[in-house]
Amino acid sequence: MDVSLPGAMGESRKVQPDSDALARRAAQGDAGAFGQLYDLHLDSVYRYVYYKVGRASEAEDLTSQIFLKAWDAMPRYRWREIPFSHWLMRLARNTVIDYYRTSRSHGEVDEALSSPAPDPQGQYLRDERDRGLQAALGQLPEEQRLVVRMRFIEEMDYAELAAMTGKSQGALRVIQHRALVALRRILEKEG
Repeated sequence: MDVSLPGAMGESRKVQPDSDALARRAAQGDAGAFGQLYDLHLDSVYRYVYYKVGRASEAEDLTSQIFLKAWDAMPRYRWREIPFSHWLMRLARNTVIDYYRTSRSHGEVDEALSSPAPDPQGQYLRDERDRGLQAALGQLPEEQRLVVRMRFIEEMDYAELAAMTGKSQGALRVIQHRALVALRRILEKEG
């Protein structure tokens, strides 16, 4: 059951079932608990993978692999003061790294460019904006790209990102600041 709680500045946020409690149950073989974990984390894992690989079909395949690996590893999962979501995102990160180590050439046609859109003009403008932002992000160092994506796309807080990357929260704030300054310069330069 979701419960709305007041958040900062008047917005409300949803309280989700406790992922860590579900993970403990799933580690004991409770497939239903793992199914709930899947439902809770599917979108964030997929978005992370998609922004790392840039192709929907590859992101779908890798996301499936990540959850299969997670299910296989659940009997060995132990809560060690790191939330389940961080454990899962670290698994996602490692899977993406493995993908790039073993992948074939990345010169494939982007399926978004080859599929027709219902509103050609609107879709074109959205695609141009997205390509511009992706290109600008692509010019950042990997560390800065990761911080920007995880903070603004995945909406991770500094504590979550620190647990995932092993960097201090202060260091992450500095990396984010430098990334945003660099992005602004790139986007202003390109108009």
